[in-house]
This record gives sequence, structure tokens and C-alpha cells, in this order.
Amino acid sequence: MTALPNRDRRAERREATRREILDAAWEIARSDGLAALTLRAVAERIGMRSPSLYSHFESKNAIYDGMFGQAWEQVLELQRATPLSTSPRRRLLALAEQYFDFSVADLPRYQLMNQRTIPDFAPTDEAYAPSLESMALFRQALAEIGITAQSDIDLNTGIVSGFIDQQLANDPGGDRWRSQLPRVIDMYADAVGLPGPRLRRTR
Repeated sequence: MTALPNRDRRAERREATRREILDAAWEIARSDGLAALTLRAVAERIGMRSPSLYSHFESKNAIYDGMFGQAWEQVLELQRATPLSTSPRRRLLALAEQYFDFSVADLPRYQLMNQRTIPDFAPTDEAYAPSLESMALFRQALAEIGITAQSDIDLNTGIVSGFIDQQLANDPGGDRWRSQLPRVIDMYADAVGLPGPRLRRTR
């Protein structure tokens, strides 16, 4: 009988503590905004002394860094779990709706991932890596339906991101801009020369 490898319980406890710290940081960001995050506030929320927190995250920006990487890992998990349609337009719509719904579900998360809400924060290479992998998967999904030009990819991300910004700013919790996604994806597909059938019936 083969013996199981020994578990590194110390590393497991350390990782569990890091997750607890990040969970507390997200709670603060969602209740008071990203800028309200401080090491003291996080420590108080989980019942830890501030000096002990430094053994896991050496600065506030290090916590932001952990949050950033965690958020993009969640995007990756969603991408990997979602089957893609072979219909070019339906694939585009599914990709747009997937990212749209993920983004509008959590404003602070979206701000940290995509906007310079924290002026002095820049993610480390390690935290940034999942976002690069996410974009690589997105590019692959587009390439499989014939969209490879950088200008066409930029147009797609610009449209979807703009609609997300409009939704969050002008109709939080609603569907005013989400409901327009089939229409705008048809317009985009027409512009890049993708075949039908159309997602939205013409009147």
C-alpha cells in the first residue's frame, strides 16, 4: 500500500488565513468602497492584531494585489466552465453576457479589475497573470469564429466595457444596457463580416 504524501498543515493554515483576510477586505470594499480599505480595518474585522497581519500582507497594496489576482481567477474559472456555441453570433453574445453579468454583480471588484480607482496601486506580475490568461482564452474563442484582427478585438472589448460602465453608472441592478446586448452584437458582427442568423429580429 502506497503511503499518502504528508500534508503541509502549516501552509494550509497560512493559505486559509490569507483567504480570510481577503474575504474581510472584500467585505469592507463592498460596504464602504475600495478606498476605505486599511490594514487596521481588515485586522479588526477578523480579530487579528495589525502586526500579525503584516506576516501575511506587508502593505495595503499587497492586499489589493491579492484581491486583484483572486478576481481574475474567478473570471478564468467562469470562462473554463462555460461551453461555447459554434454559432458565431451566439458565441459573441454568450461571451458578452458572461463578462457583463460577472462585472455588474460586484462594483468594487469590477473597479479594482478594470479601473484606476486606487491611484498608487499596480498589480504584480503574479496577480496580473490570470488576467493575461483570461484574455488569451477570449482571443482563442474569437479566433475560432474568424476574429483575429487586433482592431476587431479592441472594438469588441470597448463596446462591452462601455455597456458595463453605463449599466453600473445609470441603472445599477437593472437591465437597461444588458437588454441591448443582442442588438449591439448584431451590429458588431455585421461590422466584422460574421454570418447570421441574426440574434435580434428586425422590426
